[in-house]
Amino acid sequence: MSKLQEIFNRMLESKKEQREIKKMYRDALSTSKVYQDVLEELKVLKDRKKKIEDNIKDNFRSEFDKLDTLKTDIESDKMLISDVAINQLVKGEMVEITDQYENKYEPIFSVRFKKR
Repeated sequence: MSKLQEIFNRMLESKKEQREIKKMYRDALSTSKVYQDVLEELKVLKDRKKKIEDNIKDNFRSEFDKLDTLKTDIESDKMLISDVAINQLVKGEMVEITDQYENKYEPIFSVRFKKR
């Protein structure tokens, strides 16, 4: 068996054990009366907090619209910078960027596996 497969199998076993421990913990919490009471109090406070936030958000509607636009622009630029960096790497060019403080950044690439 390949080393890669052995590591993958070990990782699957660890994840299974992790799920079992988390399930036991969740079961213990669900049977705790004190915990359930605190959850109810928390729900009431969260609702109150949400109402306050909504009232204040209404006063800043235009700023939040601009915030949404900026968020979309940033996500687009992240995708663009990734595409440009990969293209430069494939061409054999040096891939590096510098910020306003002369800090240099180099790309980090990762490999992930997806189930077929």
